[in-house]
Amino acid sequence: MSADIDTEAVLANASEDLLSISAIAADLADDVDGTRRSVALALSRMADGVQLLVERALDDWEALKLMRAQAKV
Repeated sequence: MSADIDTEAVLANASEDLLSISAIAADLADDVDGTRRSVALALSRMADGVQLLVERALDDWEALKLMRAQAKV
């Protein structure tokens, strides 16, 4: 990853990637049965959970940027 990419862009891209991973795993779960279905659903749920954490970090980052901007005024 390039050092000049800002944190907000990294978090936004990670969030989108996690949504894609979740969708792929959920779609795969529709095509398999048994243990493989359970694994695919677990992967989808794990990606959803991590995506929520990334969204929280993104919200915190945006709040920090806003506070910094207000402090400069």
